[in-house]
Amino acid sequence: MIDAGKTVALALLSLCVNIVLMVVKIAAGIAGNSYALVADGIESAADIFTSLVTWVGFRMSLRPPDANHPFGHGKIESLAGLFAGLSILGAAVFIGWSALLEIRTPQHGPEWFTLPVLVAVVAVKWGVAVVIRRAGRDVDSRAIEGDAWHHLSDALTSAAAAVGISIALVGGKGWEQADDYGALAACVIIIVNGSRIAARSLHDMLDGNVPENLVESIRASAREVGGVMDIEKCRVRKSGIGLFIELHVCLSGDTSVREGHRIGHEVKDHLLASNPRILDVVVHIEPVE
Repeated sequence: MIDAGKTVALALLSLCVNIVLMVVKIAAGIAGNSYALVADGIESAADIFTSLVTWVGFRMSLRPPDANHPFGHGKIESLAGLFAGLSILGAAVFIGWSALLEIRTPQHGPEWFTLPVLVAVVAVKWGVAVVIRRAGRDVDSRAIEGDAWHHLSDALTSAAAAVGISIALVGGKGWEQADDYGALAACVIIIVNGSRIAARSLHDMLDGNVPENLVESIRASAREVGGVMDIEKCRVRKSGIGLFIELHVCLSGDTSVREGHRIGHEVKDHLLASNPRILDVVVHIEPVE
């Protein structure tokens, strides 16, 4: 599980990187006559708000259960992930539409210094995306993965713009709009990944299936408890980064009610101790001849 200090550090990293790069890209884009770079900077401005919502939502999802929310607040994390995915799609549509408008407008070619700026942006954004995405995968958080994809989509847009600017600089007159075509091409990749984040978040909100290998590991762990003959059913529901489990545990038909009750509690305690993501386990006893 991710600790509070690391969460705050990653949130601040994401926020500060977006603020700094927003200023750098917009300033360099205006001075260097590169609309792709300006659009990239505007996307970073939108990412500041998105990052705030994502990380605040993730922190709220970690709040413990209360009287009004006996199953905790994990669904807030899925909502934040859905928001992140939809905002990625929105940014892609904005960049694509703006690039199409620029393609139809005669313009001067970009200045040479916009190229090293974009190369630096790609390196920074890619590094931040890797760090945040790793954290998101560690805790299986759609919200954090969404924020990582925001940084990665920014890096992809910048990389496409860098290719376009390189073509424009080398090609000279007649190739001025190459960076706009580069931004347009990057939108396709951004739309695909934004759709993926949104779909996975919606899947979690609707209590969709978790990976089969996770279910099998839970079954195997439950079978380790003495007296358990088999596991008939195993339902796993993801709530935020937490897991709620319902198990049908097979015991000998000769097992007394008291002994079956004890084994059921032992199965629950064993599973809770085996994985910190497991928040609760409901055990149903099935007699087997």
